[in-house]
Order: sequence, then structure tokens, then C-alpha cells
Amino acid sequence: MNRPLPFVLLALIAVAGGSYWYNQSYSPLMELTNIEPLSSEGSDVDTSGIDEMVLGAIDAPITMVEYASYTCPHCADFHEQVYKQLKTDYIDTGKVKFIFREVYFDRFGLWASMVARCGGKERFFGITDLLMSTQSEWSRAGDPVAIADALRKTGRLAGLEDAQLQACLQDEDEAKALIARYQENVATDDVTGTPTIFIDGEKHPNMSYVDLREVLDAKLGE
Repeated sequence: MNRPLPFVLLALIAVAGGSYWYNQSYSPLMELTNIEPLSSEGSDVDTSGIDEMVLGAIDAPITMVEYASYTCPHCADFHEQVYKQLKTDYIDTGKVKFIFREVYFDRFGLWASMVARCGGKERFFGITDLLMSTQSEWSRAGDPVAIADALRKTGRLAGLEDAQLQACLQDEDEAKALIARYQENVATDDVTGTPTIFIDGEKHPNMSYVDLREVLDAKLGE
């Protein structure tokens, strides 16, 4: 099952001393007051500094893209039940180049993305593993301040310093660029829910590891 994308613009509010972005859809934790909608969809925001998060051999015979949200329960399940086996059997063996692209349903998912990216490309996937495996804990920690604290705790477990985490979480330009890149990607690829995967450009919904393996092996001729 896929989590559908919200059909609202993202908005900017101030929380815990920093500027953060979120939308008004889906999460029961959303506070729907004092929200100012964006005047555009981010087309005027420079996204050139947003790194594509890639794992595996650059020249792998198959390229797979996953669109996922850090606050999507189906994405956490996919990460635990499918991605880990995929990494062992196909990514680490040079058969699949894997690209992870974030989708933002709410401010908490954006904050999680900013924490994951805070350690750079080298730590991104390790921090993502932590965020997905503990999603049910940090995403339900309480009010927005408690959730921000829980995310910082996850960052510290990954070896990030408090000052580094605070700087990342208060980087408004980064937040705007991440949202703009997300909007560009989902519009280009017509992504309407998460997790959504693309295998050599072919779009697939959420699937089991058995089904994914069948698709990959067919492409590999195995």
C-alpha cells in the first residue's frame, strides 16, 4: 500500500527558534494555525546544491530510484523488509545503483531529511537507517519541540554534534531548496504516493522483496 501525496502547498512557520517548513495534510500532529501558504511552487529556488543520494556502483546495470517519506509507515516497512535485502543482494554486489529521493508530507519528515543530510553523503544512508527503524518512536514523541529533540537525539547517535544539528535544522535556505527539489522530482516523475520506485525508468508501486527480486532478475537475465 502507498501513502498518497498531499494536494496542498508547503508553508513556513517558526518553531523552537528556527524556521521550518511543513504542509497541512495527513498527520494528526499537524497544528493548522498561523500558516502562510507559499506564493509559488519553488520554481525560483536554486536547487543546484541539493545532492542526489546514491548508493552502489555508478556503472551498475540497473538503476533504481525510491521515493519515500521519513514519516510514511509504509516506507519504514519497505526499508526494513525490502531495502535491507536489496542492499545485500543487489546494491552491495554491484547489480543495482540505488537513488533515494525524499518526499515531504509534513514538517517532521522535512526535519528528518535535514538531519539525515546533516552528515553529508557519507552518513546519509546510515542516518536514514536509524530514522526508518525508529520512526514510530521519534515521530510520536509528542509536540513539535519533542519531535525535534528526538530527531536531534537520532543525529547524535549517528555521531553528529549538537551545534552541527542545530545549524542544519535552522537552515532555511536548505529547507526551501529541499522542498523545491521534491516538487520538481514528483512533478517530473508523476509520483502520487510513497513508497514509489522506478527501475530503469519504469514506475512501480510498493512491492514485496519477492516481487522486486523477480523484476530485477528478469532485467539481469537471471
